[in-house]
Parts: sequence; structure tokens; C-alpha cells
Amino acid sequence: MVEFMAGIGKNIILMTAITAWFSAQVLKTITAYWRHGEFNAERLIGAGGMPSSHTALVVSLAVSIALREGLDSPLFALAVVLAGIVMYDAAGVRRAAGKQAKVINKLVREMRVEHKVRDTRLKELLGHTPLEVLGGAVHGTLIAYIFYVLYR
Repeated sequence: MVEFMAGIGKNIILMTAITAWFSAQVLKTITAYWRHGEFNAERLIGAGGMPSSHTALVVSLAVSIALREGLDSPLFALAVVLAGIVMYDAAGVRRAAGKQAKVINKLVREMRVEHKVRDTRLKELLGHTPLEVLGGAVHGTLIAYIFYVLYR
């Protein structure tokens, strides 16, 4: 088990992606604090917000593979397709689901006044704006480049 963990720790591409994700989550928490004036621990693990940590993870993975394996690598092609799907999902499908959750939550609040409706609150912050996805892509690219310079 120790050898396995040590092996994972030597995988610079994986460490780049994990670092990009974790640092984006920390940045997201800081930007939420700056924006709202209060600390929200859920931002450390939650979806949504600036920058997109999912985007940072997959873009850092793709850029790291490109820098180490080349643009003609089949692994780079796979990572780019994965990044495209994640980014589309973050800014499209998940964002739409968040907007729908906001409307449903409003309807439930209004209906509770007149009818007996169980108080169920849906999570509204699911997806990202295009700017948040762009922020994640820039963050992921920077982390990949920093790791490449440090560990070539």
C-alpha cells in the first residue's frame, strides 16, 4: 500500500490535476467570502462559484499531458474531449439545473403559505457562468505550467 501511494505521489500529471482542483476550491472559498462578507465552509467542497474547480482539474490535466506527452498524444486527445464535456456540462446542463432549482424553491415557498407542502430545498448553485468556466480554465493552465516548470 505504501508503494502504491508513493507511486501516485510521483505521478506529476495526477498531482497537477489534484492541485488545480484543490487550489481552485480554496480560491472559490476566498472569492465567496470576499463577495458575501462571510465564510462558507461548503464552498471548500461544493459545486458552482468562481473559478470552476472541475474545469481547472480537467484543463490542468489536458495541458499537463500536452506539455509532457505532446499535442499528438492519444492521451492528450482523450483529455481534451473529457475537458470539453466537463466544461459544457458545467456551463450548460448544470447551470440550467441550478436555475430550475431556484424556480422550484420559489414555488415551494409560495405554495407553503397556502397549502401543505413539505419543506424541501433544492441546491441552486450547481453550475457555472461562462466567466467562471474561463476562470477555471486559466487557473488549470497556470497550475499545469507551474508544475511543468518545477518538475520537468
